[in-house]
Amino acid sequence: MATPEPLQEPPDFSLVLGGPLYQMLRRAHLTGPALELPRRRIVISVLLCWVPLAVLSLAQAHLLGGAKLSFFRDIETHVRLLVSLPVLILAEMIVHQRIRPVVKSFVERHVVTAEELPKFYAAIDSAMRIRNSVIVEVALLIFVFTVGTWVWRHQGALDVASWYASPQGGQMHFTMAGYWFAFISIPVFQFILLRWYMRILIWFWFLLRVSRLKLHLLPAHPDRAGGLGFVGRSSFAFVPLLFAQGSLLSGQSLATSSTTDNRCLHSR
Repeated sequence: MATPEPLQEPPDFSLVLGGPLYQMLRRAHLTGPALELPRRRIVISVLLCWVPLAVLSLAQAHLLGGAKLSFFRDIETHVRLLVSLPVLILAEMIVHQRIRPVVKSFVERHVVTAEELPKFYAAIDSAMRIRNSVIVEVALLIFVFTVGTWVWRHQGALDVASWYASPQGGQMHFTMAGYWFAFISIPVFQFILLRWYMRILIWFWFLLRVSRLKLHLLPAHPDRAGGLGFVGRSSFAFVPLLFAQGSLLSGQSLATSSTTDNRCLHSR
């Protein structure tokens, strides 16, 4: 039985360089082949998701007042669109730069033996097919505009008069800014966030498949992980995602506590 030849070039693996959205951004000159131009994408996201809300709120006198929760005082919205969303966009370049060398190290450090290289390549190809899938991203869009919208309306939206809606008779009556918020800003944010969850699942699936290969591990390796210490260090690449998620949860907590305090004041 012939032994597979050693790998001549490092495997082409990236969790973020692919998919319909990536291709659209390339054609629009909003990113380069290695996710350059992050500032341009962040500016576009702010112009699309946050600026129209401020302008429409100003037009309806909800920027600084006019409701129990004005646009200026909505901390959750500002954190979501001015902190979490830009961090999620910036995280793409960080994850690309840190995860790709990890996959190369499996071969460069001879953790994956020559006999197992075809299976290793198959795991990479499978992960890349999911990452590039048009069906997956379309499914995410459908999910965002159906389940995501329903969840936000019933779980995320505040039940007090605000700059984006006034609850009456169990229904939400949107303002002009509210329509943009509900059907543009929130879906864009949810899509970007769910797309990251999908990428984390792809990474988990890839590592699971690699773990089932016959790897060349050294019990006495100085990294105390049999030579797989480099895999554990890859988790640092996802720190921006944790920061973005933590910022969002903090903003939601502040918004909830602020609303509760306002109710207590009005009840007195």
